[in-house]
Amino acid sequence: MRLIQNYSWNKGLHTMTLSGTSFMNQPWAGGVTLLVCVIVAMLLANLPFTAEYYREFLETKLSMTIQNNEFSVSFPHEMNVEKFINDILMVIFFFTVGLEIKREVVCGELSSIKKALLPVIAAAGGMAMPALFYLIFNYGTTTAGGWGIPTATDIAFAVGIMSILGNKVPVSLKIFLTALAIADDLGAILVVAFFYGGDINLPLLFIAVILLGAIFIMNKLGEKRMAYYLIPAIVIWFLFYYSGIHSTMSGVVMAFMIPMDARYNRAYLNRTNKKYLTRIEHYDAPEYCEGEDFPNESQRHCLRRMSTINNNSIGMSYRLEHALNPWVNFLIMPIFALANAGVEIPDISFFNIFQALEGVSGAGFVGMGIFFGLLLGKPIGITIASFIAIKCKIGEMPANASWKMLFAVACLGGIGFTMAIFVDTLSFGELNPADTEILRSSGKIAVLMGSLCAGIMGSLLIMFFHKIENKKE
Repeated sequence: MRLIQNYSWNKGLHTMTLSGTSFMNQPWAGGVTLLVCVIVAMLLANLPFTAEYYREFLETKLSMTIQNNEFSVSFPHEMNVEKFINDILMVIFFFTVGLEIKREVVCGELSSIKKALLPVIAAAGGMAMPALFYLIFNYGTTTAGGWGIPTATDIAFAVGIMSILGNKVPVSLKIFLTALAIADDLGAILVVAFFYGGDINLPLLFIAVILLGAIFIMNKLGEKRMAYYLIPAIVIWFLFYYSGIHSTMSGVVMAFMIPMDARYNRAYLNRTNKKYLTRIEHYDAPEYCEGEDFPNESQRHCLRRMSTINNNSIGMSYRLEHALNPWVNFLIMPIFALANAGVEIPDISFFNIFQALEGVSGAGFVGMGIFFGLLLGKPIGITIASFIAIKCKIGEMPANASWKMLFAVACLGGIGFTMAIFVDTLSFGELNPADTEILRSSGKIAVLMGSLCAGIMGSLLIMFFHKIENKKE
């Protein structure tokens, strides 16, 4: 997910500063935070005095129970800490991703056909080729269903590395990779929705569609109060959770229902601010102060009204995205990493991802498929798709960019951490639980190794090509 820069977040998250600039506003901060959480998770899962407690904590049951003398019902069904993180907290992550995709489609890098075609086509190639690489190693085996794991890009790490590399990466290619990652996020969402759900409960899905239709009509009728969207969102989550569609998709769907237009227009904002400023001056009179310093009770009322009106003069979608991004980048995604990157390593041979897993009947080379899908499939797919689009004059080559540098930047697209691990947690569910656990653990190791190698290769190529291009000049 893209890191939003140049904002000063003040929604309750306060952190250390770095050279006078908030740590959270640094483009590499999210990637560094995730990396630290990955290391901590691996330690928790493998240190002898923490491993047992780590696993027990993640498997702790969570539920709400309604009970009387005649009946008892608990919900959500089969919920534990790990599922709470993956099925509830990650809904907020997907909701924020959906808001960002909607903004980019409406008024950002994907807002016109000319802007969108190259990154969208490149993203499609960058998803198809890793899936092909995976199937080369796993076609016809019981593990073929994991083809979706290496198809996604983690923009937090990619943007962080490009930031560290500074002006070695042309601005146009930074924009290209960011727009590609937005399209890639949408593609990953569709992959999860269509290929990694459970058995569909059609009646519940039908109710969800009816409710979504009502919310859509409410949006078109101009309703812009937040409660009218967030309360139904909880119902939509329950319907998705029990219908067989992965519950995180409810976050994406609801994000597209959130209005982008502001509740109050500019004329109303100016008129009411002027009115309340006049009242604030009027309430400075001694008969209203009653010994209070500014603001007195009457002035506080005016300031609260101005705050509400000013806040609602920004579209709900922008406000939610602005408010949620720091929580997602520095709380939800790190918690996800802590819960899902903690792979138990029984011995050093577990890191050998280039061999078939022993003890799993009919398994292919899961580790090789994921590793080479991220390391080679991503850059090859992005570059070939971009080449075809540009040569067919469907898209335009990013300004001041060479094919060598585009390929080097495309290598960073092979950093597939968050979404790749998320898809891994959904894969191989049709196998017996013991085999599923082994395959998912092996898949996470391959994701981490593939992402690390992709980041190193992309960084080295960018520095190498930048040095060559500078010598030519």
